[in-house]
Amino acid sequence: MLKKLLRKIKQISIRFRLFRRVHRTNRKIMAHSRADAEKSPVIFFNASTRLRGLSQNAAFSLITSWAVQLAGVPVVRFACRAGMSHCVLGTVLGDPDDPPPCRGCVADTRRFTGSASTAWFDYHENQELKSKLDGLSVSELKVFHYQDRPLGPLTVPSLRWALRRHDLQDNQITRYLLSSYILSAHNIAEKFRQVLQREQPQSVIVFNGLQYPEATVRWVAQQHETRVITYEVGLRPYSGFFTDGDATAYPIHIPDAFQLSEQQNERLDAYLENRFEGDFTMAGIHFWPDMRSLDDEIIKKIEEYKQVIPIFTNVVFDTSQAFANTIFSSMFDWLDTLLGIIKDHPDNLFVIRAHPDELREGKESKQTVEAWVKSNRLDERDNVIFIGPNQLFSSYELIRRSKFVMV
Repeated sequence: MLKKLLRKIKQISIRFRLFRRVHRTNRKIMAHSRADAEKSPVIFFNASTRLRGLSQNAAFSLITSWAVQLAGVPVVRFACRAGMSHCVLGTVLGDPDDPPPCRGCVADTRRFTGSASTAWFDYHENQELKSKLDGLSVSELKVFHYQDRPLGPLTVPSLRWALRRHDLQDNQITRYLLSSYILSAHNIAEKFRQVLQREQPQSVIVFNGLQYPEATVRWVAQQHETRVITYEVGLRPYSGFFTDGDATAYPIHIPDAFQLSEQQNERLDAYLENRFEGDFTMAGIHFWPDMRSLDDEIIKKIEEYKQVIPIFTNVVFDTSQAFANTIFSSMFDWLDTLLGIIKDHPDNLFVIRAHPDELREGKESKQTVEAWVKSNRLDERDNVIFIGPNQLFSSYELIRRSKFVMV
């Protein structure tokens, strides 16, 4: 009880210092930025990066907007003021049908947007749209269009993320949430269309581009032929990746003739050396508290077979999966295809390695690779080893012993 109280006091202290620092910086930005009236503004929008406080992705948006202001370009922040029936982050807090915690979130948004003009949007439910959604199945909702807006496709990635599964069940809560997301997406589209027409921005910068609030804003801007930049965390710690394309696909063009310099090679070697030891973070998350060598039992089993083939899986609800499912409809569709290969090659050892993020505390997947392994009785096959997300074996050591790798 005392530890919990001390942790709470520490969190409040950190938040207070953060707010004070942001307030001071906002005042300095206002004092030192001179917007050029001849320049069109840049609109910033992120409603899926935080509820309270400041996440790493929310910080990227804030710092970038400050830099744009200091460059003399007007900034407008499109901001949610209880503008959604259900937001993405609010869905995963407790019961999915609970209303989002708007009061604290809006209060923090006010603190973070103090240096620039803010276009707030509220929620107004479209009754005509609501009546059209009533009674539709999940399959119908997933492809639903209204007023030429692809509201179903825009919202499905967010629902997968919120429910922590790829295959959406046709039940009451899934239908309710998907309908709520569609209604909220339509509201955002209407409100952002008005802001676009009023501001005539040169560009729009949004987080991710796949969570439904940002995906909707992106779609509306593109319909008006306005440049849209999306961003995500980069591979290196505390780095951001900004692109005119899809941020979670990390589209990087590397010319055929490109060669690393000696200094770049040294940087890459140092990065890989740390990564091989599990000493790295993504979005501030340290996935590997420890990384262990393959134990003697696994090594002995590897030596009994003709060759070893690892199968590395991913987190099926992650927004990046929208770009992974091209040949197969989903990761589990791909795994189902591999079943026959595993059975037809009993002299090969297949090591199925679940992603360490699959059971991260507070983000546990509801559709797991372990459940798939058991349902197909692969845990009973001699030529299959399943390594769960909490088993801290070195994937790199496994790769070095492999004939080839499947991902």
